[in-house]
Amino acid sequence: MTNRRNPAPPAATLDINCDCKEYVVDYLTKSFPVRLMAVFTDENGNARSEPMSDENGAPALCRSALAARDSMIEQLCALPPIATALDAIIERFGVDQVAEVTGRTRRLIVGRDGCQVLQSRSPRANVAETRDFMDGTKRILVFSDAGGTGRSYHADLAAKNQMRRVHFLLEPGWRADAAIQGLGRTNRTNQASAPLFRPVTTDVRGERRFISTIARRLDSLGALTRGQRQTGGQNLFDPADNLESTYAKEALHRWFGLLFAGKLEAVTLSRFEELSGLRVEGPDGGMVDDLPTIQRWLNRILALPIALQNGIFDEFLGLVEARIDAARQAGTLDIGVETIAVEHYEVLTDTLLRTDALSGATTHLLELEIARALKPLRLERLEELYGFSGSRQQLLRNARSGRIGLLVPARSLLTDEGTRVARFELVRPLKHGHITADQLEESNWEAVDPTEFRRLWQVEVDDAASNHKRERLHLATGLLLPVWDKLPSDYVRVSRISARDGRSLLGREVPLHCVPDLCQALGLEDEHAFSVEQIVDAVLGTGRPMQIKSREALTLKRSLVNGAQRLELAGWSASRLDWYKAHGCFTEIIRYQTRLFVPTTSAVAVLAGLVG
Repeated sequence: MTNRRNPAPPAATLDINCDCKEYVVDYLTKSFPVRLMAVFTDENGNARSEPMSDENGAPALCRSALAARDSMIEQLCALPPIATALDAIIERFGVDQVAEVTGRTRRLIVGRDGCQVLQSRSPRANVAETRDFMDGTKRILVFSDAGGTGRSYHADLAAKNQMRRVHFLLEPGWRADAAIQGLGRTNRTNQASAPLFRPVTTDVRGERRFISTIARRLDSLGALTRGQRQTGGQNLFDPADNLESTYAKEALHRWFGLLFAGKLEAVTLSRFEELSGLRVEGPDGGMVDDLPTIQRWLNRILALPIALQNGIFDEFLGLVEARIDAARQAGTLDIGVETIAVEHYEVLTDTLLRTDALSGATTHLLELEIARALKPLRLERLEELYGFSGSRQQLLRNARSGRIGLLVPARSLLTDEGTRVARFELVRPLKHGHITADQLEESNWEAVDPTEFRRLWQVEVDDAASNHKRERLHLATGLLLPVWDKLPSDYVRVSRISARDGRSLLGREVPLHCVPDLCQALGLEDEHAFSVEQIVDAVLGTGRPMQIKSREALTLKRSLVNGAQRLELAGWSASRLDWYKAHGCFTEIIRYQTRLFVPTTSAVAVLAGLVG
């Protein structure tokens, strides 16, 4: 007798939905307000409310609220599945291209036949996935907190995959320390190139609250480790991203003042107090002294409707960016270490500023000539980022310099009086910056047709790609703490000069016009003599006056006359006026005063004659 067994039936095709609807539905079911409330007046005359119950003591429910909740749940369950970020990435690029280093023991993937497959993962899977990414077999790596412990994913010189990493930060959460630890996994020593960090947020402004916590922690690291500043923010975030900085706190205080005065467009005082539960107006009708802290304000903003939330944040960030722009223009904005990648650098002069009596450590002032390879923004990338078809962009050409630029609307600044200052982002092949509407109107930028714009842009890109930019700078390096108070307080910029051959220098940049004061403060008055060309470039570039060594104590400064920048001499003697004019200077009587100017086109030759 033969024992026959029937074959097992084919496994049913998997149809599993792994989105987060069940959590939202659970929340609505348990937390949606459906109970009737009875309003009464307490002994102080304040309106209060309490839950109602029927004659049996059971909760009295509101039928309209129940219907609204059930309708919302029905609509939510009818929506198509929304995959998580991890599953969406794997589904889009495939398991052959994505290395997953997480704590999942099972995952749902789409097989080659297009059907869902439930895949088990052993603890050794993370080791294999990491190896595949570092060997270049898989181009994309996704790791979580569980997968980021004890592993490195940087472009190691010993690894096969030395391509530059682009690190996207998804769902940073409240734990800034965990996010910072994850960012450090792709930025280590002995790497071929530093990674590009890309924090990912949506258009909900309140989401910046989470990024702000990480930015604040990075800034605090930079402040605590002043001697080794590269452990701080590393310019990963813009200063405006730290919503708990000094600039943000000052802006919030002013925001409350504008709210109290009724000068904000996004929200009124009464509505803000009603929705947020924060008190700004005191019993006496004035603004309270103990205003809410910025952390408390940010948390309350997160609970507001999205449109209102965005409107409040736009005005608040306008105040923050106005303060940061002012600090940047004044040179007082401390952004930590800025790495300047150069092709090579040459030390022209090395001046010993100080030698420590105990340790023998020295402080030097180096004059460097650096050569930087220009990396212009290519036309294809420009169109990908901004596009030319929209009505918001303007294609411009500078009538004076012939340079080309793309004008894109940017967030408006908000003055302390509550006035909006319209602002634009001006994108050019080699740099981009911001310009206000008034500055744009007074400038020489004019519209140009798209064909000519593309041609001129490509010309600038081709010229820049074949040239190197050479510039000179002074760097205070070595033991800086004893001379920190002697360095210019209105120009705080810590730079790391990193050459292609591996050499690097770390120190504080000293503007040319500040070098004489620094040397004088350290008793080195005659150690530095600047060429006429350096003085002219420094005065025109910074607008700071500089002394010129001649028979008279002359000062060269930049002056605005009839809308044009001129070079003006101060401290000259009226008895030698004809001598100055004979050497190429010219005069102009302004408000009954004779002023002496140097032609900007031949300033170097004219000043060389005066000095000689």
